[in-house]
Amino acid sequence: MTMGQMEKKNWTLQDGIQMDAATANEVAKIACALKSLSAYAALAYEQDDVPADLQPLVDEGLDAMQKIFKW
Repeated sequence: MTMGQMEKKNWTLQDGIQMDAATANEVAKIACALKSLSAYAALAYEQDDVPADLQPLVDEGLDAMQKIFKW
């Protein structure tokens, strides 16, 4: 990708959230990781192979990210 090309994003900041682009990109990486962890936790719960406190922790993180980003 050249400097002139924009990277396609699957998110935007919520109204009223102000964050520089570099920070937003890094926070978005964390949010995407949480979404992946949420999918993993959901699958693991089906197999009863996950700590009981994992899903609530993941959900809390996803709720926090929802306050920052529109998906």
